[in-house]
Amino acid sequence: MAAADEPPREAEPPRQGPAWGHAAEPPPRSQPARRRDRSPDGPLLEVEHLSVRFPTDDGVVNAVRDISYTLSEREVLGIVGESGSGKSVSSLAVMGLLPRSAQVSGRILLNGKDVLKMSAKEQRSLRGRRIAMIFQDPMTALNPVYPIGDQLAEAVRSHEAVSKKIALERATEMLDLVGIPRPKERLGAYPFEFSGGMRQRVMIAMAVINKPDIIIADEPTTALDVTVQAQILEKLVEVKDAVDAAIVLITHDLGVVAGMAHRVLVMYAGRAVENGTMDQVFTSPRMPYTAGLLGSIPNLDTQGGRLRPIPGAPPSLINLPPGCPFSPRCPLVEDRCQQTEPDLAATDQYGHVAACHRWGVLADIASPTAIFRAGTGVR
Repeated sequence: MAAADEPPREAEPPRQGPAWGHAAEPPPRSQPARRRDRSPDGPLLEVEHLSVRFPTDDGVVNAVRDISYTLSEREVLGIVGESGSGKSVSSLAVMGLLPRSAQVSGRILLNGKDVLKMSAKEQRSLRGRRIAMIFQDPMTALNPVYPIGDQLAEAVRSHEAVSKKIALERATEMLDLVGIPRPKERLGAYPFEFSGGMRQRVMIAMAVINKPDIIIADEPTTALDVTVQAQILEKLVEVKDAVDAAIVLITHDLGVVAGMAHRVLVMYAGRAVENGTMDQVFTSPRMPYTAGLLGSIPNLDTQGGRLRPIPGAPPSLINLPPGCPFSPRCPLVEDRCQQTEPDLAATDQYGHVAACHRWGVLADIASPTAIFRAGTGVR
């Protein structure tokens, strides 16, 4: 059977997010009634000194190393970094979906309650109801032998004592919310009958069907073409506002972050190396790795020229180099960088932190993304 195409519509340009010099602002909204178990004060989610290690035959993989961040209601936090930087593992820890072999330390506070100290039953009650996740590959996340409607209804009935009829009615509403045409008819369709973009819409519907407080979107636009990617991101923002949720957006695409996020957390070699507002991180990076990521993005300034990739490769998480793990690739490296790993510390901007001994040098450079260009002579 041929895969169903996207609903006929004119090709949409990528969602117009803020320019790099203007941070995204939450849409003006009246204050909704607080939902279940929400604390009136403090962040919705607090991750404190989270570390995740995996023992292997070759040694211990330090997948996540002492990361901390907060997430407020209705906020969008972008977590960016290269493959293997610990983005997905940190979020799987929040969801309680790591394998038993994982050694997890730190605290994950959801409205002040430590998720890591909860029983397996208590963690299951949170998944899908308080915290939901949109996985990278919808084809493997969806069950190929069950209709879409049954899978959406199961997500409802696993948390609420309702009839299948009521659950299917809610599934229809969610499919309509994410832009699936003829939603009632499509309840009986199987995953292979949908195109890639439509399957990702189904995954968004499944994530929000119980109106969670937090949505973790793990590379939600992987393997989608640019037009469909723009539609999915636009729909994700609409759905977020409809269910009044906060989002943790995991991606390696800084263009996606620029259009959606209020704050950005940059990860490298398992730890956070920079954290600030979207405006701060994009216009005034204080970590050479972040500057390198920004310099590798095509933009109007590089039209007709060559992009500036970051040389080298990320280090092994089993055998990390001494000092700063980015030092073998950094154009600003000096002796202390190779001896002492810098702490995540305050910079010259309020709320903007970076793990770099030489952030002050980077701050004095007019075009920080140019440090990886040959012949700049920056030291």
